Amino acid sequence: MKFYIGSGLKNAKVVNEFSEKLKAHGWEHTYNWTENNLENESIEELIEYAALEQKAIEESDVVIIILPAGRGTHVELGMAIALNKKIYLYSNNKEEFDIENTVAFYQIPSIQKIIGDIDYAVNEITK
Repeated sequence: MKFYIGSGLKNAKVVNEFSEKLKAHGWEHTYNWTENNLENESIEELIEYAALEQKAIEESDVVIIILPAGRGTHVELGMAIALNKKIYLYSNNKEEFDIENTVAFYQIPSIQKIIGDIDYAVNEITK
């Protein structure tokens, strides 16, 4: 299976841990944005990164969104929804899904929410 992981910059370490665990199951990471130059980016770099991320989402079988997420991550979620990808929303705590923290699009019935540690989430995703 091919996967893409979207999340905020502050979750880069979690993204990489998820990626390594999924790759250990034989899955392929379509693009790891955490490897980009994430400091003092130029407009040209942002354009390049956006194109690479869009292509990676298109090529993925599964899109994983790690919460809390930023603006860019929500755009990635929108792309995944529009492309009818299998989507997992992951948080290590249930508060991310409380009414004051959630968004309407998290409630789409085809999106699977996972709450727990990373090992639990990887287990659920690779079932």
